[in-house]
Amino acid sequence: MLNNSNVFDYVNVMGTALDATAKREALIANNIANVNTPNYKRKDIRFETELKHAFARANGDAVDFRVKDLDLEELGNFETYTDYAKLSYRYDGNNVDINTENGIAAENQIKYNGLMELVNKNFSQLQSVLK
Repeated sequence: MLNNSNVFDYVNVMGTALDATAKREALIANNIANVNTPNYKRKDIRFETELKHAFARANGDAVDFRVKDLDLEELGNFETYTDYAKLSYRYDGNNVDINTENGIAAENQIKYNGLMELVNKNFSQLQSVLK
């Protein structure tokens, strides 16, 4: 009976967001690993922007309807892009700044922790309803 309800709509969106934070964490680690590689350009994903656009395109006035209408498969296709491909901080052509990467990594970790807390709360609420 739960499969026909909206109970998991928000959890599924949060799950996709968790996947995005994991993908970004891997990209940040790769950027940091290549901080001294000549001509390397930092990589990232635009998950938040894509989520915002998908939410704006979704049907319905209420948040619940918009969340239900999101195409999570499309949203979960995290395309990697090269950030500031023509910009270089150094003479060797590399555009990775270790301090920026560490800041982005910290921000990403905070997002991940917040999302995990929300998912855990949703499952705790669901568990208490089922008791």
